[in-house]
Amino acid sequence: MHTLETIIRTYGPALARVASSYEVDRALREDLLQEMLLAIHRALPTLRDDASLAPFVFRIAHNRGVTHVLRERAARRNAVQIEPSDSPETPEESRIEADRTQRLHAAIRRLPLPYRQVITLVLEELSHQEIGETLGLSVSNVGVRVSRAKGQLKELLRDE
Repeated sequence: MHTLETIIRTYGPALARVASSYEVDRALREDLLQEMLLAIHRALPTLRDDASLAPFVFRIAHNRGVTHVLRERAARRNAVQIEPSDSPETPEESRIEADRTQRLHAAIRRLPLPYRQVITLVLEELSHQEIGETLGLSVSNVGVRVSRAKGQLKELLRDE
């Protein structure tokens, strides 16, 4: 039997990154992460197969993320925000890397939701099979979305 503590220890950083792909504002991102964890905790009794834990966790997280985006979109029509750097000033190489990471996260947030979902899970190193289970897609559909998401990311990053 999985506990919320085990899930936080195993998937906590990944869930924080998933929340980051849906929300730029730090306080709202933390709230979203808490919503994700609460939803996972409430759904744990329904988990039947230990092999499907990762898709189970990420499916719930992404569903909460989608709900959050829809709710926030209604609340913040046309608002533009820039994610502040999470790290204090460091040597030049660290700043360059932090800038690249920030640009990538900003570009991911600009992707259409279906592409944002798959690319976030790819970055969490889930297989196409696990991504398909998480999002209710066929493996081939996951491959198509990943390919299109990568293409759009390249364009978004090139345009900057």
